[in-house]
Amino acid sequence: MKVIKNKDAAKGTNSDNCKTLEYSFQDQNIDLGIATITSRYPDAGYCMNTVSKELIYVLDGNGKLYFENEVVEYEKGDAILIDSNEKYYWDTAYCVVSMSCTPAWSKDQYKIVS
Repeated sequence: MKVIKNKDAAKGTNSDNCKTLEYSFQDQNIDLGIATITSRYPDAGYCMNTVSKELIYVLDGNGKLYFENEVVEYEKGDAILIDSNEKYYWDTAYCVVSMSCTPAWSKDQYKIVS
């Protein structure tokens, strides 16, 4: 068993509109992050993970996720599974989401694309 207290989570920023808390268990198979998103993210284009699936649970707020061929509305309590290599962007005034990636997220597999 491993425990990471909230006070020990790594604070990060993907942009002015996306603040994160990273809970890295040093496990290559899975991880956990919390993101607070307060506007469109990314500012332009799409984001995507070239390796991991991302399991998202909406803790608070609502908005829309834009994929290349689909728009998904979400709200508090919804869960969304995004496959690797799916392009998407967030459109929200405010939401807080829990994101777990398998295999674990790493900076080199995360891309902003047009």
